[in-house]
Amino acid sequence: MNIQIFGKSKCFDTKKAERYFKERRIKYQLIDLVRYGISRGEFTSVKNAVGLAALIDEKADDVEILAYLAYDNDKEEKLLENPAMIKTPIVRNGKKATVGYSPEIWKQWE
Repeated sequence: MNIQIFGKSKCFDTKKAERYFKERRIKYQLIDLVRYGISRGEFTSVKNAVGLAALIDEKADDVEILAYLAYDNDKEEKLLENPAMIKTPIVRNGKKATVGYSPEIWKQWE
């Protein structure tokens, strides 16, 4: 398993995801989404796995801007520009991905 966790430092679900993998002694790579962002290729891979709507954090500041954008490409560009509007944690295992705290799906990956 090659686990990547994209999260925010102040996100409790990100901390719970970290704890989940630590308790099971599964190695993972943690990427601070706000500080380092997400590459276009990784974003596309996650979007293909979960869908664009699942990636939008409804609680984020300035998220109402996305409602005014008509095309998905414009929404993707805005999310890549401002990764704080992306819902966390994003947990990737190769082509598979989840958004949010999803231990029932992670258990299937083991």
